[in-house]
Amino acid sequence: MPLILINADILVTMDAQRREIPGGALVAQGPVIEWVGATAELPPQYRRLIDEGGAEVIDMRGKVVIPGLVNTHHHMYQSLTRAVPAAQDAELFTWLTNLYMLWSHLTPEMIGVSTRTAMAELMLSGCTTTSDHLYLYPNGSRLDDSIEAAAAMGMRFHAARGSMSVGRSKGGLPPDSVVEEEHAILEDSQRLIERYHDASRHAMLRVVVAPCSPFSVSRDLMRESALLARNYGVSMHTHLAENDNDIAYSREKFGLTPAQYAEELGWVGPDVWHAHCVKLDDEGIALFARTGTGVAHCPCSNMRLASGIAPVRTMRDAGVPVGLGVDGSASNDGAHMLGEVRQAMLLQRVGYGPAAMSAREALEIATLGGARVLGRDDIGALAPGMSADFVSFDMAQVGYAGAGHDPVAALVFCTPGNVAASVINGKVVVRDGELQTVELPRVLAQHRGLARELFERARLG
Repeated sequence: MPLILINADILVTMDAQRREIPGGALVAQGPVIEWVGATAELPPQYRRLIDEGGAEVIDMRGKVVIPGLVNTHHHMYQSLTRAVPAAQDAELFTWLTNLYMLWSHLTPEMIGVSTRTAMAELMLSGCTTTSDHLYLYPNGSRLDDSIEAAAAMGMRFHAARGSMSVGRSKGGLPPDSVVEEEHAILEDSQRLIERYHDASRHAMLRVVVAPCSPFSVSRDLMRESALLARNYGVSMHTHLAENDNDIAYSREKFGLTPAQYAEELGWVGPDVWHAHCVKLDDEGIALFARTGTGVAHCPCSNMRLASGIAPVRTMRDAGVPVGLGVDGSASNDGAHMLGEVRQAMLLQRVGYGPAAMSAREALEIATLGGARVLGRDDIGALAPGMSADFVSFDMAQVGYAGAGHDPVAALVFCTPGNVAASVINGKVVVRDGELQTVELPRVLAQHRGLARELFERARLG
């Protein structure tokens, strides 16, 4: 049965013409959009379907409809460790040092429930496609645990098989107890690609090869991971140039800037995206622009850890693909995707002036920008042939009062609200502000219990 959306106050397409359609309508057949336009111009065959009850109809009167937001960087297991006292006032390396041993007590059940919780938060905030970078696998945990949770939630998912192989005994940052052998990392990455990766258009699940960072993996693993990824045609992801200590480590250990290090190991190109890049220099920006290498900008996390202001304005002007990421819930303590859009706009203005980023550009980065960074041409816009991923926001919410003269800009300038509805792959996953794919109170009760268990396991050692 087709899904027909009608009467949206404004339908933001992000199509080639960047149309914003008053009284907007959209028709989806299964996972694919068939038609987009004004409700008054709805073709007769679709009107007949509505009249005959042959379609599911959603009236979006009073709502703004936008393409589903795309989250390009997350660590969902960290939803179990928000606002940890020892890590509240630390920069990146100290923050990690205080949390690694806590995370070493994660279990498969914790991975699954934390993924459901993180995805629920994202979905309610307007996100329809997300990546997740899981880079430690204690106590039998596997990426499969995240993948199963994503399927249950109904979210479009890029599952990044992260890894750490260089512990403290070898000069790395993480303790030896949370690193893996490199042959095991590569074997498991290959297993996951062969079992789960879907390269087809409108795919709900793709696998990403994702060594954690220059300070937690070897040069060999970076090189071999790139070879594996390109042999299978999958994307590559890691952290890069996040703060001053990150730069200092790269120069001391490798004699290179992070961008030079990435280039030397084959980690540039349109199939690669790097998280943060707060300290990417002019040479690195030019390299990324020339090669089509993407960046996941994580403004809340960068502010939380005092890493700095990523030069997104300069990157965009140079032609670097940029998307948004909420980052882990231990370095953001939230995962509200529309809130991240707002912070991205505001942070660029703090760094570069009031004209540095408009509300509409911030929305574009969170939709089309994220799609490009993830290597997709089927999400991020509402047009025929695109995936049926879209969300609506109710402009009657108190946070939008008085902003009716520009409802689209209001989504970004005003206090971020949750969605009224969300459709992913043509299926309604949020209706009237309520998740349809999971009983959220039950999941949150499980999550609270597991968070307590995790801290108790760490206390007992």
